[in-house]
Amino acid sequence: MNKSSLNILNFKTLYNIFFETKNLHNLDLYQYHNENDLIEGLKKQKNSVIISRVQISNKLVNQKQIIVIEYYPLNFFTLIDQINSKFLMQQYDFQSNYEIKDYKVDLNSRIISRKDKELKLTQREIEVVLFLKKNNQPINVNTLQKEVWGYSEDLETHTVETHIYRLRKKLKKIFDDENFIESLKEGYLIK
Repeated sequence: MNKSSLNILNFKTLYNIFFETKNLHNLDLYQYHNENDLIEGLKKQKNSVIISRVQISNKLVNQKQIIVIEYYPLNFFTLIDQINSKFLMQQYDFQSNYEIKDYKVDLNSRIISRKDKELKLTQREIEVVLFLKKNNQPINVNTLQKEVWGYSEDLETHTVETHIYRLRKKLKKIFDDENFIESLKEGYLIK
């Protein structure tokens, strides 16, 4: 699981608290003393939340990721809930707008679309597509069987091959695309 980034702007006490618990919360933790440094730091992060004691200017692109703490005393558990909520919203947004080639894939609703056409996929089909895309090299049937289906290598490979065949057929029918999943002698590939 990828770590999320928690950025604390000009709030040393809170930084020290999170520093003690960052591994527990699976966080990369950053402390900034001014907005310009924060903005530069955010350029290197994908999934991040900002905590500040004061309002932050509109220079920051995604205001949804900011938690401003204005009221004291601070309830730490409420703050953790707010942080988790922000990360979940970011994850949902990311999963709604995943791109593969010239397709948009909504992992939440399991819909793949291109231009004005869309296709509903099964959970297993989504898993296959994501696994193939993640690897950037041909994946053989045994690897797919083990990693996506959770089967050992000595079982029949017919299930995987049939599943890929049907998925490729659905994509051909809706999008007229025979090359979304390439079938090579080394295995299957999505570039």
